[in-house]
Amino acid sequence: MNFTQIAKSSFRCGTSLVRREGLDAFPYHDLSTPIRLRIRFKTTAIANNAASKPAAEISGSKATAATPDAASSSSESVPIATTLVAMSLAIATVGGVAAFAERSTASTVPKFDPKSQRFDQSTFIGRLSKMLLACDPFLLAHSHEEVMRCRDLVAGYEKLYQQLPGGIGERELNRELWEAQRVASAALHPDTGDSIPHPFRMSGYVPFNGPICVAMVASQSTSALLFWSWMNQSQNALVNYYNRNASSPMTNETLVKSYTAAVGSALTVAFGLATFIQRRYPPQQAKNLLRWVAFPSSVVASSLNCYIVRSPEIDTGITLVDADGNDVLPGETSKIAAERGVYLTTMSRAVLQAPVFFLPPFLMSSLPLLVKAIAKNPMLRVPISTYLLLVCFGIGLPASVAIFPQMGEIRVEEAEEKYRKLPNEKNGGLPYESLYYNKGL
Repeated sequence: MNFTQIAKSSFRCGTSLVRREGLDAFPYHDLSTPIRLRIRFKTTAIANNAASKPAAEISGSKATAATPDAASSSSESVPIATTLVAMSLAIATVGGVAAFAERSTASTVPKFDPKSQRFDQSTFIGRLSKMLLACDPFLLAHSHEEVMRCRDLVAGYEKLYQQLPGGIGERELNRELWEAQRVASAALHPDTGDSIPHPFRMSGYVPFNGPICVAMVASQSTSALLFWSWMNQSQNALVNYYNRNASSPMTNETLVKSYTAAVGSALTVAFGLATFIQRRYPPQQAKNLLRWVAFPSSVVASSLNCYIVRSPEIDTGITLVDADGNDVLPGETSKIAAERGVYLTTMSRAVLQAPVFFLPPFLMSSLPLLVKAIAKNPMLRVPISTYLLLVCFGIGLPASVAIFPQMGEIRVEEAEEKYRKLPNEKNGGLPYESLYYNKGL
C-alpha cells in the first residue's frame, strides 16, 4: 500500500466514524458567541417529551404555550438545509470572484506563451489574480477529457497562430489559450503531468477543505477538536504532497513517516492546548476559551504539516532552471533552493489561518445588516457564519499563496558552486546571474 492509499483509507475510516457517532457528535457554533448549538433529532425529542408528560397534557398541548425546554431546543437546533445552501453560495461566490478577475482583464491579455505568465508575477496583484483563477472551484467541473483537450491545445499553440481558426481574432485566441492553460494546469502537476485528485487540487480547497474548517472552528469539545484537526491536517498533508516540487523523488516510506509526523504534531498541539484550558479554567470559562484553540493550533499544525511533508525535498534538492524554464544542469539539484522553497511555502500556510478565524466574527459583529438579521432571526447565525468563513477562506488562500512568487529566484552566487560558472548561451556564453526554481504551492 502506498502513501496515497494509506491517507485515503484514513479518510474513509474518519467518515465512517462520523456516520456511526451521528451528526450530534460535534457541537456547532460560530466565533462571535459562546452558545453551543447542537443538531437535534426531532423524533427523539418528541419521544422524550411524550414519555415525560401526562396523556391529558399531551392531548391539550396544541392549546398551550411551548415549554421552555422545547423553545430552547428549537433555538439551539442547526438549520442543516440553510447551512448547506450557505456553503453552496460561498463556493459560488469564490468562483464568481475568480470569474470577475478573469473577465476584467480579458481586454489586456498578453500574447500567449506557455513559458510566460498572463499576469505580472513581480507584483502582489498579479500573483493574486493568478491564484484567484487557479483556486476557482468551477475548475473542478471540467472532465478529464476536457483537461486533456486543453493540454493538447496549449501544446499546439504555434500552429494556431500560424493559421487562425475561422472567425477568431488573435486577441480572442490569446484569451482562449490562457484559459486552456488554466484548465490544464489546475488538474495536472506542473513537473510530472500527472492528474491531481479533485480534493487535493488548489481549486478543490474551498469545497473540500472549507467544510472541515467550519466543523473545526465549531468544535467545543476536545474529542471533536481532535477529530476535525486530524481531518484538516490529513487533507492538508495530501494537498502539500500533490502540489510539491516533484523534481525531488521521495520513497513511500519517507512519505508515510512525514504524514504520520505532520498529523501527529497537529493533534499534539490541539490536544495540549485543549487539555491546558480545561484544567486551568472553570468548565464554563473553559468552554468559551476552547473555541479559540483552533487558531493557534491550526497555525502551528499547518506550518509543521507543510514543513514535515515537504522537508524531504531539502535532502534531495530541486531542479534549477533558466528564465525560459530549461533545466540548466540536467541530473543535478540544489538543496539551497529547496530549503528556500519549503520555508516560503511554510510561511504562507501560517498566514492563511488569520482571515479564516478573525474576519468572520469581525464582520458579523460590525456590519449592521448582519447584526440586525441575526437579532431578528437567530437561526441565521450558523448559515451566515458558515458563508463568511468559506468566502474568507476562498479569498484568503490565494492571497496568502500570492505573498511569494511560485517561481522563486536565486542568485548564482547564493547557490551551490556547480551553478556559479555555467555559461548562458543566450547571453554570449557569459555565466548566469540568476536561476529559478518552483517552490510549490
